[in-house]
Amino acid sequence: MESSLNQMLERSFKENWDRPALSDYKGITLYYRDVARRIEKMHIIFEICGLKKGDRVAICSRNQANWGVVFLSALTYGAVAVPILHEFKPGNIHHIVNHSDSKILFAGDQMWEQLSESEMPNLEAVILINDFSVLYAKNPQIFETREHLNEMFGKKYPKNFRPVHIKYFEDTHEELALINYTSGTTGFSKGVMLPYRSLISNILFGWEVHPQLNNTSNVVAMLPTAHMYGMMFEFLFEMTIGAHVHFLTRIPSPKIIMEAFAEIRPDIIISVPLIIEKIYKKRLQPIINKTPVRLLLRLPVIDQKIEKKILSELVKTFGGRFAEVIIGGAAFNKEAEAFFRKISFPFTVGYGMTECGPIITYSPWDNTRLHSCGKAAPRMEIRIDSGDPQRIPGEILCKGANLMLGYYKNPEATKAVFDDQGWLRTGDMGVIDNEGYLYIRGRSKSMILGPSGQNIYPEEIESQFNNMPYVIESLVVEEQGILTALIYPDFELCEREHLDEAAILEKMEENRVAVNEDLPNYSRIHQIKIFPEEFEKTPKRSIKRFLYQRVLE
Repeated sequence: MESSLNQMLERSFKENWDRPALSDYKGITLYYRDVARRIEKMHIIFEICGLKKGDRVAICSRNQANWGVVFLSALTYGAVAVPILHEFKPGNIHHIVNHSDSKILFAGDQMWEQLSESEMPNLEAVILINDFSVLYAKNPQIFETREHLNEMFGKKYPKNFRPVHIKYFEDTHEELALINYTSGTTGFSKGVMLPYRSLISNILFGWEVHPQLNNTSNVVAMLPTAHMYGMMFEFLFEMTIGAHVHFLTRIPSPKIIMEAFAEIRPDIIISVPLIIEKIYKKRLQPIINKTPVRLLLRLPVIDQKIEKKILSELVKTFGGRFAEVIIGGAAFNKEAEAFFRKISFPFTVGYGMTECGPIITYSPWDNTRLHSCGKAAPRMEIRIDSGDPQRIPGEILCKGANLMLGYYKNPEATKAVFDDQGWLRTGDMGVIDNEGYLYIRGRSKSMILGPSGQNIYPEEIESQFNNMPYVIESLVVEEQGILTALIYPDFELCEREHLDEAAILEKMEENRVAVNEDLPNYSRIHQIKIFPEEFEKTPKRSIKRFLYQRVLE
């Protein structure tokens, strides 16, 4: 492996000095020279804040060019980055900042309106990410430094800041690079500690599977940059090859995404299944379901012509220049996947998790299998915890360079997730064929993917419902893209209080509103359904979730 991530960044900045690096879609563009200058200015502020190597820098804002500047500033200084999803509620953000021992918080303007420095007593400073103005500082000198930052920068580099001046922190493989929290709810938060080794291995994976990407390539960043999937393959990998990243900076609706694709014409597309499935359902299914088209698709010669036409239009929809669409984060709709395979649309489905920063398996679109998520990625191994891994599903275990160091301040959870031989227990079930292709059979961790790639953990929402009045237990499931809570009420209590069916529903609706107040928008419950009996359980008293997905089908 390459010896240092920051050496990769040094080389890229020097080689691509006059090339565009980070853009806000329909907004500013920062060239690599601009990003390098801003990084140096951030380092001056870090020094005045008393930031030491290994100290934590939290970042909480929407995707934007300055997000990238701050993240790179932390790594190149030798600090530990703590990216936080901006959709988390204030209490969750306060908790993560405190739990991670962060010294500086960079916040978006909308975020800071809801936060309070008094709730984060260990912070030395809070800085507005939009313009780097100081919102709060323990040391008055920090305000003064920001006010005279350009003057200080000019004195430090009197003959202008040039590529020769770039010299970044020399990282080592096992050194901690970032802490990524898998959840924002206090009781369930786990800070995944990723070493430089993991980031480097994932970047090398990008180099190896798409060597044609280079400093002329464009990428549209539409996934949350605070999430490892978006961070690694829509931003950090691109910075090491000199590519141009375009941040959408807004909610990635299909309309905005298609508009950006048409204008930017990206060279690679990183997506979650929901986006591709929406395009399939809205644009392709209505055409395919028309009777004349369905009949023509059954005729061998004509169906090929129609499929080529559909493929041509679909490729055009995605900008027409991409080498591949890489889909990850959740299971892909089988009907849509089969159709895209049939027309030879260049897409592939990968598999990963935050704890692997994130890649575990992948295969290129022209060398994969239907409903598989590929083979073990370079420097990774996978195996199935099953007596017959080709036929009987077992837990997917993995090992390799991508693995995390563990969970921050949580040795119990760390010990539980690794077996005695150092294999990581993914919590997902699958089988593997004789050629090494992995097929996921079920996600035992029950994670639900949000509309923009956010991880939704239903157990966390259920724990809140289970503490509400008149609720014995609950189960959160996804139904046609929205979240539904199945509630088993305390019927005995309701009867004692003479609550009829309508009154029970009214109480549950009050509970729904109350629970939603503490949840990010993407994980709010849209409807309640009353369940008439206790949920079926395993011997360990865990609800058999897979039985209740069918309730809604």
